[in-house]
Amino acid sequence: MHTDCIFCKIANKEIPTKFVYEDESVAAFKDLEPQAPIHVLVVSKKHIANLLDVAASDQELLSHIMGEVIPKIAKELGVDEKGFRVVVNTKVDGGQTVSHLHFHLLGGRSMTWPPG
Repeated sequence: MHTDCIFCKIANKEIPTKFVYEDESVAAFKDLEPQAPIHVLVVSKKHIANLLDVAASDQELLSHIMGEVIPKIAKELGVDEKGFRVVVNTKVDGGQTVSHLHFHLLGGRSMTWPPG
């Protein structure tokens, strides 16, 4: 955990947050500035700064997030049938505002491209 990382503090319950999902390695919660009717942030409890800092040893964690956690949340929130978007922003020019790898699960409306 990084002591100055807000997502580490949320995932480790230092900042009270209602989780949409939680297990031993992952926490998910609603985005404070939603860009869609459903906008959930999925974060690992292990601090990984961004997608470029993912190590080979993180393969199981990412598989768990992408293959189990996100589909489970999508189903529970009712966006699995019509569809949803998963976004990972990386570094400043990629739109990353918190230096902790996180996945945006967006749904509940038709997604356009470019995003908007």
